[in-house]
Amino acid sequence: MPIELLMLALATVWLFVMIVASAVFAQPQRSFAQLAGSRDDLPAPTGAFARAMRNVDNHREGLILFAPFALIVVMTGAADAMSALGAQLFFYSRVAHGILYLVGVPWLRTVAWVVGIVGTAMVAWPIFF
Repeated sequence: MPIELLMLALATVWLFVMIVASAVFAQPQRSFAQLAGSRDDLPAPTGAFARAMRNVDNHREGLILFAPFALIVVMTGAADAMSALGAQLFFYSRVAHGILYLVGVPWLRTVAWVVGIVGTAMVAWPIFF
């Protein structure tokens, strides 16, 4: 399997892990009845639960950018050493970002996010140039 697709698969597994973590952090703030209901009038989440929800949203945004580029670069045969490195940078930086986000580390989290964006650009580069 091309490394770009492996990193995409792992990034998707990571999203699943973060969704489960978000559900775990929801438990102290949400009753089962609230979660099973319409969820129309839920109070705003706080603390780790709020960070976990934002973390999931942020990773989804990253995957929306990364996934098409990873698929296109592999399907067109444009994958190269740079796209492989970029895919790895994307995945590992997203894991670091997710952990740092959840525990509330601000500046280092931002660095990890930037590395993920650079990795995404490295995967896209061979498609266009």
